[in-house]
Amino acid sequence: MSRFQVLTDEQWERIEPLLPSNAGRVGRPFGDHRTVVEGIAYRYRTGIPWRDLPLEAFGPWQTVWKRHKRFSDDGTWDSILAHLMAEADAAGEIDWTVSVDSTINRAHQHATNTGRAEQDTGGDVESQEASRGRRPQ
Repeated sequence: MSRFQVLTDEQWERIEPLLPSNAGRVGRPFGDHRTVVEGIAYRYRTGIPWRDLPLEAFGPWQTVWKRHKRFSDDGTWDSILAHLMAEADAAGEIDWTVSVDSTINRAHQHATNTGRAEQDTGGDVESQEASRGRRPQ
């Protein structure tokens, strides 16, 4: 195992079938997905900028970054996470117990007035949905 290899062969075998294939894709075919995924994982593990990815281990940083962006935008990472979590949950490997640390979940500065429920707050609650690069209309 090289110092740049982040995933074991077993982990890669679980992830590989969930990645997009070249079938039906127009244009230049994807290169080696494993090298790119290893580059993405290495970058997040070390905290280095994209430009500092070792060229000899992962190829051009632009390729790694573009594939990461593509997988983020098209929902590939979301589906991989959901699939792996479902597998782990079915195997009983996930403990769904929640632990809340109050130093992380700080109260708003005016939260001390929450006891006055009869007071009108002056507005409705709106759902703030996440948008992927779209502006609200």
